[in-house]
Amino acid sequence: MAAQADNHSGELTPEQQAAGVRTVTWAGMAVNIGLSIVKLVCGILGHSQAVVADAVHSLSDCATDIAVLVGVEYWNKPPDQCHPHGHRRIETVVTVAIGLMLAAVAVGLAYNSVVTWQKPHTGLPGVIALVAAGVSIVAKEILYHWTVAVGRRVKSKAVIANAWHHRSDAFSSIPAFIAVGGTLLMPAWFWLDHIGAIVVSLFILYAAYGIIRPAFNELIDTGAARATCLRLEQLALSVPEVQSVHDLRTRFQGGRLHIDLHVQVDPALSVHRGHEIAAAVKYKLLREGPDVADVLVHLEPFEEM
Repeated sequence: MAAQADNHSGELTPEQQAAGVRTVTWAGMAVNIGLSIVKLVCGILGHSQAVVADAVHSLSDCATDIAVLVGVEYWNKPPDQCHPHGHRRIETVVTVAIGLMLAAVAVGLAYNSVVTWQKPHTGLPGVIALVAAGVSIVAKEILYHWTVAVGRRVKSKAVIANAWHHRSDAFSSIPAFIAVGGTLLMPAWFWLDHIGAIVVSLFILYAAYGIIRPAFNELIDTGAARATCLRLEQLALSVPEVQSVHDLRTRFQGGRLHIDLHVQVDPALSVHRGHEIAAAVKYKLLREGPDVADVLVHLEPFEEM
């Protein structure tokens, strides 16, 4: 007997989810472009390699914004004949792409900082570079909180990943701010700017790892943690007339859990009653399970060993 998930009452429709994603992502792109221009100009005028590197990081955010805007047009589409399980894996692919772009940016910035270590600056970092880094910290932290709130509301890992891209930009501006400020206080410490750029790269690389790993696990159908599986089994067993639960399998799609399990019931029950029990198990897991999207319940007769 199979029981599939229906839409939860109170959840946003796919159209509402897509609209929310578009709004916050377009706003994020506008902020990223503005900050990139400001930091690039201020970094050049202020002779700060760290701030210029930070400007490139902000510009890279635009690429991930575009990936999200393109992806949302596809991953919210309903299931069709070619994709009977829906299109949410497109979101996972977009998430991995965001992480890989972040990693590439990190490696490129670190390499540039190392190879130009001995290259003299045209001048010491100026106050204008310090101001640009400070503005970036505040603006990108605000953008992070807005974007991650939307991502959680629409249950989108790609949007949450993009939010962390924004936060990594805010984090990366902190060492840039410290590097510029330290050099202003101690002009002989011009190398602080190079170190600041490398630290920026490490922040970006760490953010990329945090984005890629869970998305990659989803692509290879990694199941839920053992504790989660035990919790799901207990929920199913709590349904009256369920005698046993076995062969529970889980996988993630679009950040939500899909469950396949076998439940055993009294073999003397009618087909109609068995259907009701399967529906009750489905309902229980959907309502009380950890962000469950779909449940497939197989009924079997219970036999004493």
